Formats: sequence, structure tokens, C-alpha cells
Amino acid sequence: MTRPAGATLRLARYGFADPARAGATLGSGSDGLALWNDAAQAPVDQEAASVLDALAQSADPDLALHQLHRLVESERRAAAAAGAAIGPGAPTGAGATTGAGATGGEGATGGGAGELMSAARHDPGLRSRLVALLGVSATLGDYLVAMPGEWRALQPNLAPPALDADPAAGVPGLRRAYRRELLRTVGGDLTGALDVSDVMRRLAALADATLGAALDLAAREHPAEAAACRLAVIAMGKCGGRELNYVSDVDVVFVAEPGAGAADGDAALRAAATLATRMIHICGLVAWPVDAALRPEGNRGPLVRTLASHLAYYSKWARTWEFQALLKARPAAGDLALGEEWLAALNPLVWHAAERPEAVDEVRQMRRRIVDAVPRDEVDREIKRGPGGLRDIEFAVQLLQLVHGRADESLRSPSTLDALHALTEGGYVGQVDGAALAKAYRFLRTVEHRLQLQRLRRTHTVPADPDALRWLAHALGYRGDASGDSVSKFRADWVRYSTEVRRLHAKLLYRPLLDAVAKVPSQDLRLSTEAARKRLEVLGYADPAGALRHLQALTGGVSRTAAIQRTLLPVLLGEFADAPEPDRGLLAYRQVSDKLGTTPWYLRLLRDEGPVALRLARLLGLSRYVTDLLVRDPEALRLLADDTEMVPRPGGALRDGFAAAAARHADPVTAIAAVRALRRRELYRIAAADLLGRLDVHAVGPALADVTDATLAAALNVANTSGLPLAVIGMGRLGGCELSYPSDADVLFVYEPPTGLAEDAASALAHGVCEELRRLLAHPAPDPPLGVDADLRPEGRQGPLVRSLAAYRQYYARWAKVWEAQALLRARYVCGDPGVADRFLQMADRVRYPAGGLGREQVTEIRRIKARVDSERLPRGADPATHTKLGRGGLADVEWTVQLLQLRHAHAVPGLRTTRTLDALRLAADTDLVDRADAVALSAAWELASRVRNALTLLRGRAADQLPRRGPDLAGVALVLGHGTTADGSAAQEFLDEYLRTTRRARQAFERTFGAG
Repeated sequence: MTRPAGATLRLARYGFADPARAGATLGSGSDGLALWNDAAQAPVDQEAASVLDALAQSADPDLALHQLHRLVESERRAAAAAGAAIGPGAPTGAGATTGAGATGGEGATGGGAGELMSAARHDPGLRSRLVALLGVSATLGDYLVAMPGEWRALQPNLAPPALDADPAAGVPGLRRAYRRELLRTVGGDLTGALDVSDVMRRLAALADATLGAALDLAAREHPAEAAACRLAVIAMGKCGGRELNYVSDVDVVFVAEPGAGAADGDAALRAAATLATRMIHICGLVAWPVDAALRPEGNRGPLVRTLASHLAYYSKWARTWEFQALLKARPAAGDLALGEEWLAALNPLVWHAAERPEAVDEVRQMRRRIVDAVPRDEVDREIKRGPGGLRDIEFAVQLLQLVHGRADESLRSPSTLDALHALTEGGYVGQVDGAALAKAYRFLRTVEHRLQLQRLRRTHTVPADPDALRWLAHALGYRGDASGDSVSKFRADWVRYSTEVRRLHAKLLYRPLLDAVAKVPSQDLRLSTEAARKRLEVLGYADPAGALRHLQALTGGVSRTAAIQRTLLPVLLGEFADAPEPDRGLLAYRQVSDKLGTTPWYLRLLRDEGPVALRLARLLGLSRYVTDLLVRDPEALRLLADDTEMVPRPGGALRDGFAAAAARHADPVTAIAAVRALRRRELYRIAAADLLGRLDVHAVGPALADVTDATLAAALNVANTSGLPLAVIGMGRLGGCELSYPSDADVLFVYEPPTGLAEDAASALAHGVCEELRRLLAHPAPDPPLGVDADLRPEGRQGPLVRSLAAYRQYYARWAKVWEAQALLRARYVCGDPGVADRFLQMADRVRYPAGGLGREQVTEIRRIKARVDSERLPRGADPATHTKLGRGGLADVEWTVQLLQLRHAHAVPGLRTTRTLDALRLAADTDLVDRADAVALSAAWELASRVRNALTLLRGRAADQLPRRGPDLAGVALVLGHGTTADGSAAQEFLDEYLRTTRRARQAFERTFGAG
């Protein structure tokens, strides 16, 4: 009969892909379910409508209806067979059952079709479970068809799984009992009565019960063997973690001991192996394969071992992944007391495994090998082993457990979700990250469950077939609407969760702090007060009692902040101990933590973001300069999280940023305060990069010069409100872009009177601008001062602060001395009017690069001045062998040598016309103006002295030129310059010897070169 088009359309609205077939099945024909009225084109009554609504909500309405029809037909046949067996007059139809059918025993006839449909129509709980199961699992649907009456297991009943099999029924009875409990769990899962955590726990409990029942059956079959031994079954893997899925191998390990009164250990092991082998076989017939490959030596090792044998293996031979596997271990069946003994004996070994030098890397490598083993065409669809899958979460959690669980017993859970919760609560994982991982884990487990339920097959691969993918999306509860179809919604969530898992996996598994914590001995992670004091003494803290007070202040209480500090400090204490003065590093850390301790991002940054904690420990342990900057600008700590932030910013970007910051404020003092705050941040960036080995001395000087240029430019813009054509010329180390951290800004100020303004008025205006610039930059502020030094101007401090370009021309033409020409060798434009600066530098070229070079008298004068500097300028009591600036072979020797070469030859050798010392020295060697070996010696000394001078400032937090011959500062300089540290101070002495050798060679080269010709 042709079904009316309206009826077909109405049935299609229930989600049936084949409405005509659905109509025939639902109709009132001899084979129909009598749920649909063709004439009315509607359900026959409200109960029928409820069944149709349930079918519409199922993952596959056509499959659910087909299976329901098959199930009804099966019940009808069973009822008919039962009636024929009992004889004429026996009740059939609705309500007809047998005793066996009432409990769903194998071979039971079950209730009639009327009972099943009556329950489906009138029992909402059973209806929702039954129809949801039939629409998701073709295999379980087939089972219900084959086993009439078993559908009753879907009655609402969420009591803990318990196998009610009669031991006399053997394997078939155990199989039926297992399936019955599985049906209950599936029903609760698909209707939302159980969440994914409940499902995993119930499946693991069902596995425990099945293992126990199978072992009991094996013992009944082999009573002599059962009496000869004690056998414990240890659950491993997902079963051990109580996170089992529907179709999975159950991983176990067996441990045995002789039974009561038995003395023969070998006989006990043979008996236990017999029982274990039979148990494995029974479980394979009943439910799933049992895999004992996680035992010592894997499949090559004996199936059963004694506790002592296990202990010997794990003490001597076990690899890191084997201890990782033990995180999931728990006694599941058999002799549970023996299982607990086994666990107690091995647990201490598990929590020391992370201390192995290779442990953290081995876990990471294992994860990479698992990903590599996934077929390439499946890797993006693998929700278990693929990137962003379940294994990413599990490996991250397990590695954190191995490392941090040594001291924190709250982390010692075999459950991934429980352990993740403990890691989050303990501060080892950020709250947002922990919640994201837990949510992703539940999502991926749910996807895995739905995939496996369809055919009760072990699979973890999302299908590529569109129809199968649509079924999966529906099974997960996705439905299409105006915002998109069900598949696109599922894909969007899957991609989002997978991407987040990938990110967090990399963040947690590869966090550098993890390697550092793993290297801390377990006994140092949790110490008593007295033990901690002794440990601090051993680490080299000069004031252990004071250090202990800092630790107690940082870690006291039960707050999340204190918990995270307890994670960080064992590592940081060791890092501070590598510095010459550990107490100083800990104090600095306390100061920074006091400033930022309540800031949400601070400790999260140290714990989670790359190498921040270790970088901070090095900086605080070595540098008062950086500590002072950081205490004044704690936000700068964020720079340590990103390698790209450890690079000096370009000069142009600095100028623009500083100028914009100043322009936002009308008040000059406030404007310059904003500029100086930016300068402080940039000084921190450069100093941090320097101490972390990311900048060499050739980059530090120009970077500091760029910051100074930008500061002066912004200050000049604020001070020069009249727009007077005025330029700032860099001199000395600023002009040469060879600044060190404590360097002042040596400058000259030059202006040109604008048209229409009298010379006196212009001079007064220029003087006011320069004084205002210096006043603003000298205003007290929480940052390193920037002195503006104009002492290299004509007539020095006795001369006017600023001159016009014409006045400079007049002075240099008539009265300039040779030392003033020497000073101009480093003159370069810094900021202000570029035209004025260009004209000044053209004039300066004629002075600093005199035609024909220097006369004999002028050369003699320079040598005389240098000798006077050597004898008079060296501070009283200074050691001339180790003074970096004025000592023998120091900066002054090198720079005066180069500058004399420039004054004598730059008129004829254009390459010498540079403000940079080493560039000029290199060119002089290339043009044979200086012996190449001497040039190498001078260059090496200049570089080393510059590095030492910078290091001394970074260490002490103030300007310093004298390298000490002993003590913590010498050790600190050696450490900063990459010479390491030793308990006996030998590394520092070796560095000092190197410095003395280098400067001695430079002094010899200076004497040969400076006095030649």
C-alpha cells in the first residue's frame, strides 16, 4: 500500500531517514508495533507519542526502531514457544512470563511482546534507556534480541555493579551477569543518569568483580592449586585508575606467595600461574582480554612473581615508564591483603623514580614514540594516542605526579581526574588550565565511549565517513539548528578541546621548572625546621636562620599562594645557592614576592611560563641592579616569559614610544616621569638579557645608547617648548655607542638663533632649555639616574653650557686644544634639530680629522696627558692591575691608542672616521697602521674590561671599575662571564688569572703602539 505523502513527511520529522519503512514498522499491521495511526497521520495515543519522541531523540531513529521491532518479534516468538512447551490453555500474550524469564536467565522465554511494549509505553525511565541503547549500539541491540527478557536490566537501578551469577552456572552464567551489569551502566550513561566519571568507575568496578569471579571459577576448577598459593590480581592502566572504557584490554599484574601451611615457593608459583592463566582465559570468554604485559620483563617474564621478586626487579632493572605505569596500580581481586603489601613495598620506589637524571626526558620521549606509532592517515582522528588526545592529558598529569608526588601525598591517586584535581588544588597546575584539561578529558572519554558502544569494538578513531560521523554527533547529543548541523558543532568542539589539550600538554610536559624540580632530591622537598636549617647551611647560606624565616614567611599557611611557593622554593634555593651570595638572592625573591604575592599572575607565571622561574632565580641571585629595577617595576617580570622580549628594542621604536609617553602629559615633570619609567623597563630588559647570556658586549653598549638617545630626545621635546633649533651631540661613551650601565650621558648642546631673534635672547632661551632638560632628568625618581654631563664642552665647566654653532666654529678655529679635538672623535648626533647637528659635525670633522694629521708637538702633548691620567686619575688605593677603566691594559689604554691613530691618520684613511673604538681598531689593523697581533690583544682587553665593568655594576647595583682579587664579587663576575662557580673558588681565580693575562698583553701592545712614531 502506498503511504500518503503527508504521513511520510510527518514521520520524517521524527528523524527517520526511511519514513515509509518506519511507517510500516510503526503501523497496526500484523507485524507492526501499533504506535502510528495511518488514517490520522499521528501517534495512536499519548504513550505512543512518547515512544516516538524517544526514537526521535536517539542517535539513529531508524536503527532504534528496527531493533525495537526485532526485539518485540523476538519476545513474541519466545512467548509462543513457551506457550507451546507448556501446553494448551497456558496464558500467552501480555504478562506471560516464566520464572527464568523474570530474571533474564539464558534460555528464558521472557515476557511477551505485550509486556515489553507496555513497559516501553508506560515506563519513562525504561523507555528512555531502552530506546537510547537501541539507537547507539547495534551489538547490544542484537544481544537483547538474542536474549529475550534481558531488557529488564534496563530498569532504573544504579546500585554499584554486582555480579549475581551462580558459580554453578560457570562461564555462561558469568557472561550473562556481566552483560546485565553492562546494560545497566550503558542505560544510565546514555540517559544522563551517570556522567562519564561515574561510567568509568562503574566499568572498573565491574571489571574488578569479573576478575574476582573469574578467579573464583578458576579456583573451583583447580582447588589444589588454590590451596597452595595466595594470589593477588593488581589492576593497572585504565582499570587501575578506575577510568575504564567499554571495550578495552584489562591490564593486570599478578603477585603470589605460598598458601597457609605451604612451604614450597616454586610450587606456589606454578599453582598461581595455573590459576592466573585460567582466569585470563575465562575473562576473555566473558568480557574482554586480560593483558599482563605490564609485568616485569613484559611478555618475556614469568606471568606470576613473588613480592620479593617484584621488589628486586623494580629496585634494580625497572625503567621510568614502568614506574609511570605503577601510578595506576591498585589491588583489584584475589588476596587483597597481599596486594596491599605489594603496593606498600613498591610505592617508595615509584616516588623516587623522577630523581633519575633521564626520567623526565624518558617520559617525554615515550609520549613522542606513541604519537609516531599512529598511522599517518589516522593521526588527526585519533582521540586517544594522537596529538591533543587522551594520552596527552594522561602523560602530562602522570609526569607532574612523578615529580611533585614525591613530597605531596595528595597527588598519589591512580585516577587521572582525581590527580588532576589534586594538582590543581595544590597549585601545581593553574585553576583555569586544570579545569580546561578536566573538561577536555571528559569530552574525549565520552567520544571514546560512544565510538566503542556502536559495535562493542575497541576503537579510538573518529570516523571519516560522513554517515558514521553524523551518527557519532547524534550519539553525543548534538543536533542541527539554525547555527549549524550536528557534525559541524561536534567538529568545532572537538577541534577546540584538542587544540587546548595540545597547548596545555606542551606547557605542562615541557615546562623547564619540571626538570629542575625533578633534580631536587626527595628529602629536600619536605624538611623539618631543623633539617631545613642544616640543608641551608650545606647549600652555602651564610644566615640559615634568616633564610628559614624568609621561607616560613613565603610558604606559611594553607593558601594557594603558599602551596605554589612550596613547589617553587626547593628549586629556587638550589639556584640561589649557585650564586656567590645565596642569602641575597633569597632576600631579593622575598622582596619581589612581597610586592607581587597577591597579584594573580605572578606565581602562575613562575610555575607555568617557560623558564621564568629559573631565569628570575639567576637574576636575583646575581644582580642587585636587576633586583632594584624589578622591585620598582614588578610588571617587568613578564618579559622573562618570552624570548622575543629578551631582545633590545630598535632605536626608532624607542624614540617613538618615549615621545608618545611624554606627549600624553601636559605637566613636564609627569611627562618625564613616564619617560623614565619606560627607560627603567628597557634597562631591565637589557640587563636581564645580558645576565642570561642573550646579549654580548657588542650589543649591550649600542642598546644602552639607544635608550639614552630616546630619553634625551623625549626630554628635549618637553623642555624645548619654543621650538628653538637646538641639537644634542653625543660625546664620550654615548657618542661611541659604548655605554656601560652606570655611564652618564656626555653631551654638547648647540643651537642656531632663529631669524629675527637677537643673539642674546637666543642664547638665554637655549640656556633655559638645556637647564630644564637637565633638571627634569635629575628629578628624584625610582630608577637609575641619568646624569647629563656637558663637561667636554669648550672651556669645560668654566665655559657656557650651550653655544651657538657660530661660537663653536670660532672657538675651535682659534683656541681648541688637541685634547678637545680628541674628544670630538666620538661626537655624533643624538637628538634635536638634525640640520644644526649636521652642520656641527661637518665643522667637527675639520677639527678631529686635521689635514696632514698631528704635528710632533701635538702627539707629544697627547702622550703627556695620558701619562698624567695614569698617575693622577687612578683612585687612591686602587689596584692598577685590575682597574677596568684606568688600570694597565684597561679601557683607557685601548681607547687612547685608537684615538691617537685616528687623529694622526683619519685625514688619509676615511675608514678611521668612526666613533666606535673596535671598528677603528679593526680598520687600523687592516691598513697596517697597527700590528695585527697587537690589535687582537687590545681588542680582547677592551671587550673583557667592558664586560667586567658591566658585570660589577650589575652585581653591586652601583658603578664600579675595580675588579677585586677575591671574595663574592670576583666569584660573581666570573659566574656572570660564564666561568662557573666552584666551592673552593678555583673558577674565580682562574678567571682572575685570565683577566691579568689579557690586560698584560694589551698593556704591552699599548706601549708598542701608543709610543711608536
